[in-house]
Amino acid sequence: MTGSDHFQRETNVSRETLAKLEQYAALLQKWNPAINLVARSTLDDIWSRHMLDSAQILSLAPEDVTSWADLGAGGGFPGLVVATMAQETHPALHVTLVESDQRKATFLRTVARELGLNVSVLSQRVESIENLKVQVISARALAALDPLLALAKPLLQTDGICIFPKGATCDKEVQEALASWSFVAENFVSKTDSNATILKLREIRRV
Repeated sequence: MTGSDHFQRETNVSRETLAKLEQYAALLQKWNPAINLVARSTLDDIWSRHMLDSAQILSLAPEDVTSWADLGAGGGFPGLVVATMAQETHPALHVTLVESDQRKATFLRTVARELGLNVSVLSQRVESIENLKVQVISARALAALDPLLALAKPLLQTDGICIFPKGATCDKEVQEALASWSFVAENFVSKTDSNATILKLREIRRV
């Protein structure tokens, strides 16, 4: 069974969606040697390590989600995967990818254009963004939880949520963040790594 076959079995996406994700994977393979979008050592396991790891995040979002921002989007995980799958499951969803590296931002725009995704790319630092308020914010391997919340909170709608994949330090990061923040947290074990956690936060406010 190929990586994409396993992905389809786990997510039950349509053939059309899978074809778009395969196109995305091919573009990533093509661009990665020049820009280092993901660690070279993970390219052989792209469908589990990156695609499926990102896909599981969409199921944690509200059913009626229409606005999403992915901070430090890098190679597009999870933002581009979310946007691709959402064409089928959440057709009204617009995803904003925030990536300050101009070369990575160019890659993100290329994938979004070629796949026909409802995506916009902001090639600027998160701290400089104005006039953006979204329902969901995601970020993968961008920062520890405390500084990550400081970046996310100004961009979040009043009733918005954050969905952050975290590794083995998740509990420690939550305890450190609680010194400065109040939030309601739900933890979900990652489907791709039993030592990793998907952290879903709501009612976020400074204390």
